[in-house]
Amino acid sequence: MLSFTSLYSGSSGNCLFVESNNAKILIDAGVSLKKIEKGLDSININPSDLDAVIVTHEHTDHIQSLGNLSKKFDLPVFATAKTFDAMPKQTEKISENNKNNFNVNEKFSIGDIEILPFQIPHDAVEPCGFTLFSDNKKISIATDIGHITNDILKRIDGSEFILLESNYDSNVLKYTKYPFKLKERIAGPTGHLSNKIAGQTINYLIKSGLKAAILGHLSKESNFPELAYQTVVDEILSDGTNIDNFHLSVASRDFPGKSFTIN
Repeated sequence: MLSFTSLYSGSSGNCLFVESNNAKILIDAGVSLKKIEKGLDSININPSDLDAVIVTHEHTDHIQSLGNLSKKFDLPVFATAKTFDAMPKQTEKISENNKNNFNVNEKFSIGDIEILPFQIPHDAVEPCGFTLFSDNKKISIATDIGHITNDILKRIDGSEFILLESNYDSNVLKYTKYPFKLKERIAGPTGHLSNKIAGQTINYLIKSGLKAAILGHLSKESNFPELAYQTVVDEILSDGTNIDNFHLSVASRDFPGKSFTIN
């Protein structure tokens, strides 16, 4: 069994929860500690029962309360060595016993969950997505992606569930109040993933057994949940793909979503 819940997902903060028969894991801690506790409480999880927090990269919207969370509940934290070095204010709050390094493209385990971190193109020191395996089930988490690579497709192929970034709409981005440099960064090769590319990626994955997807990490300024959803659906249908047995939803930045379980 693998169960996934998006507690919070958006450009303003990210915190995701994965549970198996014998493990409970948070992915990122990019909102306040109070919000994390509230989010976990809404799904009847005590933070002290978590087995670990794993970190995608060092940007604030992914690590805002990481140090305080680990310190308060004595939680192990897993990140690459470069990521630990890139977030000194968080790292110094984490006890030495709770610091655990992993290497990109090398599997590690937490309880009965096997985790494979894979490289993603983003403007951080060593950013990664994750595929998680348990009980012959596979799910993937992939956000903060400047562009989709063949290696990413290889890693996430065969997933039954994915939380995939659908950060911005190209046309909406053009008309935001963002400075030109920021618009360039968002749409650049180490920025974020557009709704259109998210749709193309999900269409590809449906053909290899994807049963459900949640669109995550939406921008507050250059996207809308309804627009992201419809753009992805349109991309899938334009290829003639049947989505009768496929479930698509959009993660909220403010509230925990429904849990998705693969048995």
